[in-house]
Amino acid sequence: QVQLVESGGGLVLAGGSLRLSCAASGRTFSPYFMGWFRQAPGKEREFVAAITWSDGSTYQADSVKDRFTISRDGAKNTVYLQTNSLKPEDTAVYYCAAGMRRTLWISYRLPGRYDYWGQGTQVTVSS
Repeated sequence: QVQLVESGGGLVLAGGSLRLSCAASGRTFSPYFMGWFRQAPGKEREFVAAITWSDGSTYQADSVKDRFTISRDGAKNTVYLQTNSLKPEDTAVYYCAAGMRRTLWISYRLPGRYDYWGQGTQVTVSS
C-alpha cells in the first residue's frame, strides 16, 4: 500500500507563492506518473499538473501554465508543486495522486486514472 502526504498549504496574499510537497511512503514506490489536482467548494476536482516519474516530463492545465511548476525528487519519493503569482481563484484543497499503470497515462487529466490519493492541503489566496 502507498501513502501520500501533502504539505505546504496555507494562507497567502494574491501575487504570493507557496511550495506544496507530496511525500510517498509504503511499499516500493514506483509510479508511472504523478499529478496534482484541486477542488474548490461546490466544484469538481480539476487537473492542475502532472509529471512522468521516469523522465520528468511535465504537463500543466492552461489556467496555471507559466505560474505553477511540478517537479519530483526520486531519491526522496516526493513531488512538488511550486505555485507563483497566486490568484484568489486558485483557492482550493490541493491533492496529489499517483498513477501506477502506464496504460492510463494517456488520460492523465482524469482523476479516475490515479490509484492513490493524499488527504489534501488547503491553499487560500486572499485579495
